[in-house]
Amino acid sequence: MARTVIDGMNVIGSRADGWWRDRDAAAWRLLRRLQDAATRSGDALTLVLDGRPPADLAEGEHDGVEVRYARRRGRDAADDRIVELVAADSDPASLRVVTSDRDLVGRVTALGATTEGAGTFLRRLDDLGA
Repeated sequence: MARTVIDGMNVIGSRADGWWRDRDAAAWRLLRRLQDAATRSGDALTLVLDGRPPADLAEGEHDGVEVRYARRRGRDAADDRIVELVAADSDPASLRVVTSDRDLVGRVTALGATTEGAGTFLRRLDDLGA
């Protein structure tokens, strides 16, 4: 079982599908894909989002996907939360962080995590049928 932490807005923003018109709907679409992927793969997935939480999507477990939010507003807020999660993990080397943010890649790899780009991750979801 792989353990993956997903930089939600980085993944959402990696495809120009009009997500910016409704950020809440985009977060829900990604969550549903992740739930399907978790069911199919058995992987442990954590979705980290920044900004205000979408309606009815509280922090916590949602059908196989752990949802977390940035603890503050502003630049790199979700990145800081991801780094916090990796740093607090008892085995950061077993974590994969999905992001295309170069600075975040550097921060989490320094803690021992591996990384995967957003585009590669989305292609894996496509291949899974999620």
